[in-house]
Amino acid sequence: MTARWLRFAAIAAASLALLSRPAAAQQILRDAETEAFMADMSAPLVEAAGMEPRNVQVLVINDPNINAFVAGGQYVWVHSGLIAAADNVNQVQGVVAHELGHIEGGHVIRYGEGMKEATGITLLSLVLGAAAIAAGGAEAGMGILGMGQQAAMGKFLAFSRAQESSADLAGARYLSKAGVSGKGSLEFFKKLQNQEYRLAIPQDDSYGRTHPLSGERINVLREVYTVDPAWDKPMDPKLEARFERIKAKLVGFVSEPSQTLLKYPESDQSLPAHYARAYAWHKSAYPDKALAEVDALLAAAPHDPYFLELKGQVLLESGKPADAIPPLREAVQLTNQPLIATLLGHALIATENDANFAEAEKVLRNAIARDRENPFAWYQLGVVYEHRGDLPRAALATAERYSMMGEDQMALRSADAAMQGLKPGTVDYLRAQDIAMVSRAAVEQKRKKR
Repeated sequence: MTARWLRFAAIAAASLALLSRPAAAQQILRDAETEAFMADMSAPLVEAAGMEPRNVQVLVINDPNINAFVAGGQYVWVHSGLIAAADNVNQVQGVVAHELGHIEGGHVIRYGEGMKEATGITLLSLVLGAAAIAAGGAEAGMGILGMGQQAAMGKFLAFSRAQESSADLAGARYLSKAGVSGKGSLEFFKKLQNQEYRLAIPQDDSYGRTHPLSGERINVLREVYTVDPAWDKPMDPKLEARFERIKAKLVGFVSEPSQTLLKYPESDQSLPAHYARAYAWHKSAYPDKALAEVDALLAAAPHDPYFLELKGQVLLESGKPADAIPPLREAVQLTNQPLIATLLGHALIATENDANFAEAEKVLRNAIARDRENPFAWYQLGVVYEHRGDLPRAALATAERYSMMGEDQMALRSADAAMQGLKPGTVDYLRAQDIAMVSRAAVEQKRKKR
């Protein structure tokens, strides 16, 4: 019985670890167009939830499972598999609204309450069971232990299901307040229900599950959504067109090229199909075919910044950095987007032309000013500093990059090297000092745990 408790504790601890470190084992897919779309799509829902859109981020991670979650802070993490499985933008809005319900309800913080209550039941059963065994009632003692484990797990799962139901209803409120139909939410739950059918999950009772059964959720939400004034409101056609684009490029980026070409065959001449095939051909090392798809996109929209970005990316990664600069430069001028600016900085550096390094520094510094959480931008800026012989600032840029990546020992080493060459009291020196202090504390903490 003790082994069952240890297994329960291990599962619960692992769940808590996943909640606190969402992207530790998964690749965050950062893309300028996708992030802009997610921000615009979710902004009305975020406002309806009483939060500030600029403080909430909806980010995509590379995971084929159909899932989304929150894990501390105001971040919603959406799996790439969910976007690929969604039929329209309204379905994604329904999922995001649900996850915002978790944020607004403080469910990640309150997760510990459910764990604490379940653990209390288990510890009590251990004490009573041990006392019974010590008194000679071994069978009774083992029974107490077993019932304690079952009660603890049941309490924890009930707590989790209650949070999910609360988030469902909160999400429905946000959709209604934002004037967005709940049809997509119901449609997506039906997709999940079909998965449950395929996995032969019993549909009569959700006891023993962290989430209510999809059928139960559909029955509750249908009563809410169908009477809402937004029920028959059509999707925004422009937002839906943007969704089809980001879905296609995501499929092209994460899927095997052969799968992408089956899903988006040459006979499909739509913009999303050209987009997906461009990525498929680029991944397959056919730059000419990739550029032909990009040119088809630009023929339809010559000044679309994201089509220009893709052209620059294909040219840069095909060994033609000088040719990549004009489309990337135009894309930056049109969007002022830091991720695209970082790509432009990379292209300027990759030319190995001394005349381009001053522009690269300016572009990269502006990019970092708007998005500091980009390790690759810091890496490129470090290359610029090293090229001009400014080794202390190159070391500081390296420290920033390693700090973001969680490489505390390397961040500490680089920060110490930066401080040796920087003037004490300056902004850069103080920043290097901060990184060194935080990294040193992290290194010491890891050492104590060994």
